[in-house]
Amino acid sequence: MKKAIALALAGAMSVGLLAGCGGAGSSSTASSAASGESSSTAEATTESANATVNTTDPITLTMSWWGGDSRHEAYQEAVAAFSQKFPNITVETSYGAWSGWEDKKSAQLYSNSAEDVMQVNWNWLSQYSPDGSKFVDLNQYSNIIDLTQFSDSSLEACTVAGELQAIPVSMTGRIFYWNTKTFEAAGIEYPKTLDELLAAGKTFQEKLGDDYYPLALGEYDRMILMVYYLESVYGKPWVENNELQYTAEEVTAGLDFIETLEENHVIPTIPQMNGKGIDANNSIDKSQVWIDGIYAGIFEWDSSASKYRSALADNSGFVVGDEIKFGDKANGGFSKVSMGLAITETCQHPAEAAALINFLLNEDAGATIMGSECGIPNSASGLAAAEASGKVDELVNEANSKVLAFVDFQLDPTFESTDLKANPGGTYADVFGGLSYDEYGSTAEAAEDLVAGVQDALASN
Repeated sequence: MKKAIALALAGAMSVGLLAGCGGAGSSSTASSAASGESSSTAEATTESANATVNTTDPITLTMSWWGGDSRHEAYQEAVAAFSQKFPNITVETSYGAWSGWEDKKSAQLYSNSAEDVMQVNWNWLSQYSPDGSKFVDLNQYSNIIDLTQFSDSSLEACTVAGELQAIPVSMTGRIFYWNTKTFEAAGIEYPKTLDELLAAGKTFQEKLGDDYYPLALGEYDRMILMVYYLESVYGKPWVENNELQYTAEEVTAGLDFIETLEENHVIPTIPQMNGKGIDANNSIDKSQVWIDGIYAGIFEWDSSASKYRSALADNSGFVVGDEIKFGDKANGGFSKVSMGLAITETCQHPAEAAALINFLLNEDAGATIMGSECGIPNSASGLAAAEASGKVDELVNEANSKVLAFVDFQLDPTFESTDLKANPGGTYADVFGGLSYDEYGSTAEAAEDLVAGVQDALASN
């Protein structure tokens, strides 16, 4: 149904019925907005090459993002500082938690009603704008946004259909975090090897009881950790050149690994986690078993460190762990652009929107407020300003440094496609949830479904 609606909306959009954000008109450059005329993408490219920021006329921009309370507060403060620099520009904001956020934003993108400036997930560029029709090419605003502050590889990762469709805010990857208070109660240190990880499960069960686990993983977490394991053992990326690099037999070995974690009391089953209130609507950090240290470890993005630490009743033992080397063929795991800031094609004031992005990421006044709320800044000037002001979370910085120094692979955009990642209904949730609920006769059967789902997603690119 989602795909059918999307196709219908896409057909409607192709006839050029574009509406501006928060008002009539469809111009995408400052000059066309002034003349009241709409412009094609080609015309916008030419007209915006020497874009200037309007500092006199009243202008309203809209902006959206997702995150936790501390990120909301940082964005709000930084946006207010931007409006002090540009008194003629008002920024109206929309924000919320991640749960359900992509569904809401994808509907807005399809109906041309999205905000002018959007915090976007990296895969949204290829998923919702594979032809460059949804987001502005920010190369055309390089006289406003200082692109030299960002690494070439991160800019390349945000380039789809030959257009720079977002500015990479930060790079990220997954790493283990441990609550050492619980490990101390069990009489052991947090695990640094696979053998230690497996042994920790039995120790927790014997010393602390059946409810205690050294690690907790949801369905999507299990998928990421399984790929990390496979890349370590087989030494090849999960996907390369839009093709899955693993056979069903190799994927079966990865699923066996996840099953082994359950069997050795390393991780609770999905039914057990659901019973503790952890499901698609409630993440691990919001559960009492995490807050009280009953679940003592997670495998999460480096930018999520503060959220999980602050949720603990006693966070004095919360530490960044070490990447575990599961095999000798490669350092498994991957890095990716954590998130980006993009300007939608329906924005009537793209030059001013570009100035907002540059303020938040590159300028001292904005970067010192944002700090590491969206991860360790990818902007060189933004990072320097945040560090100088003491606004870089040391825990996040440690996690980010460990991840980027270890992992050998980069994530492919399809990995996070809605058909795969959605919970409920996505392939990952169906396969890993089905395995944990004993709905499969074997891991080989589950592997066939996982491979088929991934190949279908890749074929739709």
